[in-house]
Amino acid sequence: MTLERGSLFEPQLVKDLVSKVKGKSSLARLATQKPIPFNGQKEFTFTMDSEIDVVAESGKKTHGGMSLAPQTMVPIKIEYGARISDEFMYASDEEQINILEAFNDGFAKKVARGIDLMAFHGVNPRSGTASAVIGSNHFDAKVTQKVEMPLGMASPNDAVEAAIAQVNGSDGDISGMVINPAFRSALAKQKDLQGNAMFPDLAWGNAPSTINGLAVDVNRTVSDMNALRDRAIVGDFAESFKWGYAKEIPMEIIQYGDPDNSGMDLKGYNQIYVRVEAYLGWGIMAPENFARITEATA
Repeated sequence: MTLERGSLFEPQLVKDLVSKVKGKSSLARLATQKPIPFNGQKEFTFTMDSEIDVVAESGKKTHGGMSLAPQTMVPIKIEYGARISDEFMYASDEEQINILEAFNDGFAKKVARGIDLMAFHGVNPRSGTASAVIGSNHFDAKVTQKVEMPLGMASPNDAVEAAIAQVNGSDGDISGMVINPAFRSALAKQKDLQGNAMFPDLAWGNAPSTINGLAVDVNRTVSDMNALRDRAIVGDFAESFKWGYAKEIPMEIIQYGDPDNSGMDLKGYNQIYVRVEAYLGWGIMAPENFARITEATA
């Protein structure tokens, strides 16, 4: 039943939630996603150390070598709760479903933004400060390749090319790029040698899904809550970053007490509390396959 304490989101609501998250999160849109168990999952990165060998007839075969690097994706718990009028308890089933669907829509937007903020910058999205739970499992800590770009730089395209060159120099591939709105505007203003817009698809605030054939997502999460002033991140999102969620998403309808520690008793204020939790995990499989474009420090 919908109102049972500790019930779970219905599978269709979970599917709808994840679909909406993919529509709002840069990482969810550009990277590989699959469900992960509550106790975590170990992913392995295989690296062949040598090239293939040509062997003559009756010739000697030699060792090629392979490196194996494990990466554990451990899900962390996130939650969101809100107080609403206890009239919810007396509404028809249809109205209750409408309210919960609206809550699901809002929760999806918060989860989408939260995934980016946590994995990009290692922060607790609610406080905006570094999270000890996340530790160093984020782009700002692990991705050391970067290109500094002063504000007003005449050629943001050069910064992108320099970042791509760093990834290519580490034998990495490029599958996508995340840029913040200010960097999008800088690219939109760039002119070619004939004085024409180099990226006309970016005019008037447009945010196309691809630029020059590269998957691109415009999202302020790349720079929000970030002391290092990231402006863009480019790299192999398709293979070198993975994320997942646990299928079961607990939901509670709490009728008593002070579950949000606000000092206001629910019964005393004719309210109930809706709380939803989710378990998310991610891993940066190969940090050298990414580069960050940051605002210059001086």
